[in-house]
Amino acid sequence: MFLVKMLDIRFVRENSALVKADLKKRRDSEKLGWVDELLKIDKDYREALREAESLRAKRNEITEQVKQLVAQKKDAKKKIAEAKALPEKIRKAENEAAPLKEKIGWYLMRLPNILHGSVPVGKDSSENVVVRESGKKVSRPELAPHGEILEKNGWADFERAAKVAGAGFYFLKGKFALLDIALQRFALDRLISKGYTLIEPPFLMNREAYSGVTDLADFENVMYKIDSEDLYLIATSEHPMAAMFRDEILPAEKLPIKFAGLSACFRREIGKHGIDTRGIFRVHQFNKIEQFVFCRPEDSWRFHEELMKNAEEIFSDLGLAYRIVNICTGDIGIVAAKKYDLEVWMPRESEYREVVSCSNCTSYQAVRSNVKYRLKDGSKDYVHTLNSTAIATSRALRAILETHYEDGAIKIPKALQPYMNGAKEILPEN
Repeated sequence: MFLVKMLDIRFVRENSALVKADLKKRRDSEKLGWVDELLKIDKDYREALREAESLRAKRNEITEQVKQLVAQKKDAKKKIAEAKALPEKIRKAENEAAPLKEKIGWYLMRLPNILHGSVPVGKDSSENVVVRESGKKVSRPELAPHGEILEKNGWADFERAAKVAGAGFYFLKGKFALLDIALQRFALDRLISKGYTLIEPPFLMNREAYSGVTDLADFENVMYKIDSEDLYLIATSEHPMAAMFRDEILPAEKLPIKFAGLSACFRREIGKHGIDTRGIFRVHQFNKIEQFVFCRPEDSWRFHEELMKNAEEIFSDLGLAYRIVNICTGDIGIVAAKKYDLEVWMPRESEYREVVSCSNCTSYQAVRSNVKYRLKDGSKDYVHTLNSTAIATSRALRAILETHYEDGAIKIPKALQPYMNGAKEILPEN
């Protein structure tokens, strides 16, 4: 199997044709033009390094010659003068190398991962490929918007949340809030039973740690910045978990490391006006259980399927119809080598909406964050990292409401009843 070490300049140097072919599949003409420029800068950088190294070797050689001349009581003035001129030449070569190194880093942090061969070629989300469907789809156009149902029955308060925090936030109330917690416990128990370790991460990350795990554009487009601090609110627990072993070498025998992350998530983006803004589907703050794996390169594609299967089992047990979609080249973003989405059926709109994202990032995050493992022969290699939503509760809650709302009450899926003190339905709180 061809195992990619993306963001490693040696990989780009030795596989420039592959990098260009991948960018063509992505229809990314701008970055396609970067490759030759990157390779030219890399060549100039290595020449500057060689010059500096050659000068340092020459300095050492002359220093030794001076010692010998002095020991022999011979005239060393010429060699001493020659040695005195070298530090400035070395500094000049190093000064030439420094900005070139910075430029190489700039390009490498923005070039996308190499896509797996099974990723479909397409221009945008309309060309994503459906892998499979599950469950019975039911259309319920007569339903009021889910936000109205929640307010009418006293299960949520959007008006007062807007007064406190602005649009895109909500108060959950009573048994419906308990249902949110039940979803988290249900997903966690399922993952823990499969060998995943529960992680409660920091909800804040500094920019250096964040830059190793995600697209740098997210800083401006998605994440909340803390004023006067080098800290960002996390968009998902994937990010602090991915940065957890930054600049570390993991023992091979400890791999795979499988985490189940529990956190609130904070995102500046918001959903479509009139559908999501007065609701809970796509909001600024929500709770999520995230799966994350560090593994050996040869195991990552097996774990990609495992993560997807875990999420499918959760949504199947909730009695929700869904489909799995293989994300195409024009819709995948720069971090993943391959990504599946799980899209749940929304009865009121009679359409699928994305609720789970499942990605194999191969070594992309590991190279950026410098996370390696040591093999038995003492050599080192980059780990592969994978992530997948197990459940984003606000999105699942909407699907449960639209699917299981009957006669003014929400029928609680059987799998959640033990976490709801045995209750089988949620009645209006009003």
